[in-house]
Amino acid sequence: APAFAPLRIADFQEVLGEPTVALTKLRELCFSGIPFDGGLRCLCWKILLNYLPLEKALWSSLLKKQRDLYSQFLKEMIIQPGIAKANLGVSREDVTLEDHPLNPNPDSRWNTYFKDNEVLLQIDKDVRRLYPDMAFFQRPTDYPCLLILDPQNEFETLRRRVEQTTLKSQTVARNRSGVTNVSSPLKTTPSSLSEYEVLPNGCEAHWEVVERILFIYAKLNPGIAYVQGMNEIVGPLYYTFATDPNSEWKEHAEADTFFCFTNLMAEIRDNFIKSLDDSQCGITYKMEKVYSTLKEKDVELYLKLQEQNIKPQFFAFRWLTLLLSQEFLLPDVIRIWDSLFADDKRFDFLLLVCCAMLTLIRDQLLEGDFTLNMRLLQDYPISDVHLILKKAKELQDSK
Repeated sequence: APAFAPLRIADFQEVLGEPTVALTKLRELCFSGIPFDGGLRCLCWKILLNYLPLEKALWSSLLKKQRDLYSQFLKEMIIQPGIAKANLGVSREDVTLEDHPLNPNPDSRWNTYFKDNEVLLQIDKDVRRLYPDMAFFQRPTDYPCLLILDPQNEFETLRRRVEQTTLKSQTVARNRSGVTNVSSPLKTTPSSLSEYEVLPNGCEAHWEVVERILFIYAKLNPGIAYVQGMNEIVGPLYYTFATDPNSEWKEHAEADTFFCFTNLMAEIRDNFIKSLDDSQCGITYKMEKVYSTLKEKDVELYLKLQEQNIKPQFFAFRWLTLLLSQEFLLPDVIRIWDSLFADDKRFDFLLLVCCAMLTLIRDQLLEGDFTLNMRLLQDYPISDVHLILKKAKELQDSK
């Protein structure tokens, strides 16, 4: 309630003002929602996601170290391959001796470059669609990456890589079908490059920053690389950090998001790994858990869903894997995440939130047939997340 806002803010400031942050106290406060004021949410998320240690004295040196490390990643994974590509025309004879685009050797740098492009195209397609109802991700960032956007640079940026690769694949597609008309298929695809105004040189949109974060994550984590949906996990994190009222933190939103995303993925990555689906840490187990919890809390509703053969994977897969980021508007997702990140059992509360979402529409589900119920679950009708969180808390307390 707004009346409590100054008091709540003071509570947060008190806990965060101590030389060592009392984690249990902080979790308790964050669980009921974190104020945006004064960058409190950004700071709390960084602590809850184990990016910042509890000892305040260590913060500035740790942040400097991590942000420098991130610049290093940019140099090694985006700038150097881009320079190699740009130099190809210039120093062809040296390149050919050592390595060239047709080199079949799996260790060939070019081989890696083309493989990376496949991942990059998938990321690109997904990040351009982030929160289409909000202009934020299409807008230019106040802090474009100078390493990459320096006008002196002749190297190939990720955006240029995508444009080159897309153009090549179109030319091939056109020639194959024997159609010579030049009206680009780009114009017809809804999520096409041409749909977004190209920002002037030296600017970059927020979605391009998210693209870079995901590309570097994929390069550093080849075991999982990039899986569709990761863009929906990184989006709310980046948005929160890139709108931080504290400008010296906001300036480093990209690096801070990268490390918080990496830490969060370390906790939920099993949901994205197909081969683990049926293990104890995999997504199937968690979906079953939603149903077994529902059976405990509301057996009538559980039986109804069973009888209609509505399996949890029809809806709970997306709810759990993407931490509900697809079911609600961004500000509501961020509010839900306050509680999820504050949960010391790490996402046990998410199962209760899913359960609460089911019990809050129980009357409609009990009356509906299969088709109607599937529609309700695929496009969840209640938008008041406070009601959902309150219900989930009741379920938790009634254990």
